[in-house]
Amino acid sequence: EDRDMKLVSSEEICRTPIFWVTLDKAIDPDGFEIKRAIVQHQGSAVMMAVDAKNRVLLVRQYRLPARAFLWELPAGRVDAGETVLKAAKRELIEETGFKASKWTKLFTFFASPGYVAERMTIYVAQELKAGAATPMEDERIETRWFTMAEIGRMIRSNEIVDAKTVIGWTVWRERARAASQKS
Repeated sequence: EDRDMKLVSSEEICRTPIFWVTLDKAIDPDGFEIKRAIVQHQGSAVMMAVDAKNRVLLVRQYRLPARAFLWELPAGRVDAGETVLKAAKRELIEETGFKASKWTKLFTFFASPGYVAERMTIYVAQELKAGAATPMEDERIETRWFTMAEIGRMIRSNEIVDAKTVIGWTVWRERARAASQKS
């Protein structure tokens, strides 16, 4: 049963260049209360670049929280005043050098809604044109094209453990499957 939760307080307790943390309190009409420290975030754009051969471009970089190099869909933060699509276009060029002339919104989700307020939106980028990547100072990014079958195998064998990549691959595959059943 849905209850009307009302945010009654939100106090910033920490700020970094990428995110900030608030201590939030919400209450419903019956007096039920939730208190949480929440990592606040502008949101992220995720780019699923798909070429004419239906291959997907993944990036590999060292992820400090994971303490590992991960294969994943490229992604980046939405800057203040920027739409998610504009961020996707900017980030795809920065991280991979590719420009796309066809963009389709695939899926929006919360990365970890228990304590993180980050909303991630995956866009499929098609009709690609290669160019030079301009990664940020703290990014060393390797790129490689993978078939949908290779990505599926890598997910099943735990070589891909990044949630946005698993979600993007799954939603893309399900939409393709549904489309082929209609025809």
